Amino acid sequence: MHWIHLGIATIFEIAVALSAGKANGFTHPGWTLATLVSGAIGTFFLSLALLTFDVGVGYAIWTSIAGVGVVVLGALFFGQRLSAAKALGILLVIGGVAGLRLSGAA
Repeated sequence: MHWIHLGIATIFEIAVALSAGKANGFTHPGWTLATLVSGAIGTFFLSLALLTFDVGVGYAIWTSIAGVGVVVLGALFFGQRLSAAKALGILLVIGGVAGLRLSGAA
């Protein structure tokens, strides 16, 4: 169940980043509300996941997967450039997350 909680937390963390970008410095009320609500929900589910995961490992997995998600969605839907260096960075992040998982972290 902790992996499901972490997955939900990750989805809402991605929503936080995308909403915050659209909030334009919190000058757009709808996007600002979406940012704050997504952040609260994501943090709630992260806290449930951290009942099982070590805090450092859970947080690292959460932020890493969310970061990759934001970069990929930015390239797919917002016309942001996905360079070879970014793609390499994504592979390194995925490798790091896999390494944490293989270390026996939950």
